[in-house]
Amino acid sequence: MTRARAFESLLWVLALMCCTIPLRANEPTGLRLHPLFQDHAVLQRDRPIPLWGEADAGETVSVSFARQTVTTRAEADGRWSVMLRPIPVGGPYELVVRAGGATQVVRDLQMGDVWLCSGQSNMELPVWRALDASSEIAAATHPRIRLFTVPQAAAVTPQTSFQGTPVWKVASPETVRDFSAACFYFARELRKTIDVPMGLIQAAWGGSRIEAWTSADALRGSGGMDEALDVLSLYGSDPAAALARWGRHWEQWWSVRQGTVRGDAPWRPDAPSAGWHDAPDVLGAWERWGVPELANHNGMVWYRTQVTLTAAQAESGATLELAPVDETDMTWVNGVAVGSLYGAGDARRYRLPAGLLKAGTNTVVVNVLDTYSEGGLAGPTSAHAVRLDDGTRVILDASWRYRVAPGDDAPPLAPWQAATGLATLYNGMIAPLGNPGLRGMLWYQGESNTGDGAAYAMRLRALRDDWRMRFGQQTPLLVVQLAGYGVPPSAPTESGWAQVREAQRRVVAEDPYSGLALAIDIGDAYDIHPPNKQELGRRLARVARHVVHGERALAPSGPIARTASHTPDGVRITFDDITGALVTTGAKGPIGFELCDATARHCDYADAALDGNDVLLRGPRANAAARVRYCWADGPVCTLRDSAAPPPGPFELPVTDAEVPR
Repeated sequence: MTRARAFESLLWVLALMCCTIPLRANEPTGLRLHPLFQDHAVLQRDRPIPLWGEADAGETVSVSFARQTVTTRAEADGRWSVMLRPIPVGGPYELVVRAGGATQVVRDLQMGDVWLCSGQSNMELPVWRALDASSEIAAATHPRIRLFTVPQAAAVTPQTSFQGTPVWKVASPETVRDFSAACFYFARELRKTIDVPMGLIQAAWGGSRIEAWTSADALRGSGGMDEALDVLSLYGSDPAAALARWGRHWEQWWSVRQGTVRGDAPWRPDAPSAGWHDAPDVLGAWERWGVPELANHNGMVWYRTQVTLTAAQAESGATLELAPVDETDMTWVNGVAVGSLYGAGDARRYRLPAGLLKAGTNTVVVNVLDTYSEGGLAGPTSAHAVRLDDGTRVILDASWRYRVAPGDDAPPLAPWQAATGLATLYNGMIAPLGNPGLRGMLWYQGESNTGDGAAYAMRLRALRDDWRMRFGQQTPLLVVQLAGYGVPPSAPTESGWAQVREAQRRVVAEDPYSGLALAIDIGDAYDIHPPNKQELGRRLARVARHVVHGERALAPSGPIARTASHTPDGVRITFDDITGALVTTGAKGPIGFELCDATARHCDYADAALDGNDVLLRGPRANAAARVRYCWADGPVCTLRDSAAPPPGPFELPVTDAEVPR
């Protein structure tokens, strides 16, 4: 065994020893296996097999599996773990675990390949919402594809057990409806060439940011988030103190935000009334208010109202109740921050600090951030109240007022928020997995980070290295590059979506154990959830064959742009991994190429032509161009292909040979 492999195995065993197992119905009270090890599970073939669980402290635990029997002793806290010798592909097997007078038997275990499928809504999107769902579900008899769905849960500290009781499901017309479509179609396609059982672990959450999936230690190591991470740590032990600290942080951000007038503090009870307008009695999505300024507004809107309390009511313990907010709120009572959450369908319940309320008029201010589709504070007005500890509800005044926040700057997001916080989904959904054997990891996420696309490369590296510390230093990572979304632009423009795609491209290119599945051409201009997950599955399987299974003769995706250089004929772009020849579709020559200055602040569309398997770019600024971009937009039109059909992905490259006369 190599030193690296020995160290990896040691980390593996140590990780297993820290796992605590939830009690589940109809199981022996003193003996429990981790929920990953139950009927119909798939375990990773050809590698040491970790198994762990709980038993009575000091109890001898016997584990029998595939002609192996090992014993261990439960620690003082009841935890136990064993490591079995590798087993090749096969099954079904039976696992028998005994401790004291208790016995657990797990049946129909398969040895195959185990894949973690994680990300946001495009990974979560179920088969029933994907293309051709009815016929796909009816034909989905695949007994060797099994899915384990991690319950959605967020936490401010790493958890050792799941919320809920997840189970392994065998793919069938009765079960596949709710499988992750991207994950299922990937496994189905890969089994055409890698005929082994496929175990899929789905851990996904719509709207989630990459920071939520990364551990606090890894985020702190990547820099720039110490204040938020300190608040998160404080929130675990003293939520009120964390809220107060975060409120000061948020208010400081507002004071220097672009477009904020000096001294403007809308959350203060004595804030001037100028600029505030009466909100409709029904509240609800502001796009439906008939206000031109809000008809297509994605950004922030302030809300303000009051509640009148008696002296006795003010002295009572109380909770502020708000109807659902789409999508993020920051809320103050009498100028004090009392809560902030993310979640379009979630009502807010904020416990108010003792002494905050007063007899007479109390001010309630809610800042709402919406970034997609409709946004606002839901009605009816009777849904908003102060609930006293004796059960009395004092409804807030129905006369809500609003004020639109100028500019596009988005506020800092509270670090404890579920999908948009820091380490919250890692703590609640990744940490409870312990350290099972994995064949690889599929990652489809980035849409929620397009507002800060320039930072995504650093974030993706942090997640990659963080997960490999848990699952193995050479665990392959297959990344889906963001699909096209939005109407194609009429002129070159900056794009957070393009920045995320470029970050995904660069991070994958630097790592031999990573691969990129292109999706730019299978997006939908009007649907952020493109339904063609079958083609996406085919492309992911192709990447897996190249990166994971060593089919080096098979290009992992489409043609890859390698260099851009000045020549007497124009800027020449060379490509690798071409199958057959470069071709274009729908136009005489390729479109979507841009010639840019060194900072890419000024770009022009270029006239492009194929020259064998190169592309030549010409234009009035070609001699002065310092950078080349291709398909650089939220939803670009990309017409370049090779004979195998997949396109080159979007890219940005420096132009070399700058000594050519200008």
